[in-house]
Amino acid sequence: MNDLRLKQKVWAGLLIVGFFVAWEVFCLVSGMSDLILPRPTQVFDTLIARLPILWPHIVQTVMTTMVGFVLGVALGVLLGAVIGVSRVAYDTAYPLLIGFSSIPKVAVVPIFVLWFGSGTVPAVLTSLSICFFPIVVNIATGLATTEPEMEDVLKALGASKLDILWNVGLPRTMPFFFASLKVAITYAFVGTVLAETVASNRGIGNVMMSASSNFDVPLVFAGLFILAALGVALYVAFSLIESRVTGWATRKNDFAAA
Repeated sequence: MNDLRLKQKVWAGLLIVGFFVAWEVFCLVSGMSDLILPRPTQVFDTLIARLPILWPHIVQTVMTTMVGFVLGVALGVLLGAVIGVSRVAYDTAYPLLIGFSSIPKVAVVPIFVLWFGSGTVPAVLTSLSICFFPIVVNIATGLATTEPEMEDVLKALGASKLDILWNVGLPRTMPFFFASLKVAITYAFVGTVLAETVASNRGIGNVMMSASSNFDVPLVFAGLFILAALGVALYVAFSLIESRVTGWATRKNDFAAA
């Protein structure tokens, strides 16, 4: 089983490398202009050469994203718990949340700038507003899947609603919660970069906007590579935590082996 999983990982790595090799070859053979699509080697050379300059912007984007993400998770868990246990809250808050989630966040950024000025705060709020909705939905769904029969048995044994929520409801939401975390962290980066391109003088989004205005396309792609790497790293981190916390909920890990 371990040998099979190792082979799968090796093949996956080779396919990723093959993608970049094909990209490189396509640009060389077709004579593609750097202003349209730079070669991966050019992007990596730009990334390495300008890393000292990019590093403060990387730190700014990561810190802003994590603050917005943590606040979004806290808000999402709170709202999800309330919606999941109260039908009145569900009927009241869910339409409002869906309506807010349907608003393009690029239209919300100018409002945040009007309220708080340009800088970090609009980026944090944009990150929060775009990542908390998956948390709310999954927490509410996890609580709603608690069997009524189990609740009846626990009530008969003298358990209060708070006891049922703490000992049964919340543990059952863990698989849903970690699934939403892996989605929300990618959304959080989207919100941060979106705000940085509009209302910030620091961050990867601002670097990409400045580079595009100067037709420095390799630097734009370097920013994209940085964001992709950060997103993958945090996704993997949450996946590892999920495997530790919710391993009991995983029935079959190696589904490709069947």
